[in-house]
Amino acid sequence: MRLNSKCQSGFTLIEMLIVIVVLGILAMIIIPQITVSTEDAKISTLQTNLSGLRSSIETYYAQHDSIYPGAKKETDGTNTASDGEAGTAFLAQLTLYSRATGVTANVKDATFKFGPYIKGGVLPKNPFTATSNVTADFDETNITVRVADTASAWKFYPITGVFIANDTAAHALY
Repeated sequence: MRLNSKCQSGFTLIEMLIVIVVLGILAMIIIPQITVSTEDAKISTLQTNLSGLRSSIETYYAQHDSIYPGAKKETDGTNTASDGEAGTAFLAQLTLYSRATGVTANVKDATFKFGPYIKGGVLPKNPFTATSNVTADFDETNITVRVADTASAWKFYPITGVFIANDTAAHALY
């Protein structure tokens, strides 16, 4: 009987504990690197989205007599009077066809010859808020102001043309 018990193979408790400790150490090294990679990917996506949106805004500005989207109403081309009007006009003017006055339409013709600057009718999502809505700050005329809040994914200043990621983290500085 003694010979039989000595021939049995298996792991001892000590060996199992050593394997578990080694796996724990490897997990502590690998998991933070995966987290950092995810954050880096979100920052890269954010920078790409901001670059594309800012290019669209500047193209609109160049084609509409140095007026940023959202500064004029999309319905009649008169000046917007509130942040709500500016936000609605901003989205319509970038996603629909427009005249030089800022008036928009769903169909392109001889008078509505500009745009759309953003395909698909929606802004891209902010990877940190997972939404695509925009807030306009119509009253701000200071070009250096970049104040984020949590009301939407993006924030736009129609008077100055500043466009930022709208979250309270450091991403708003991009």
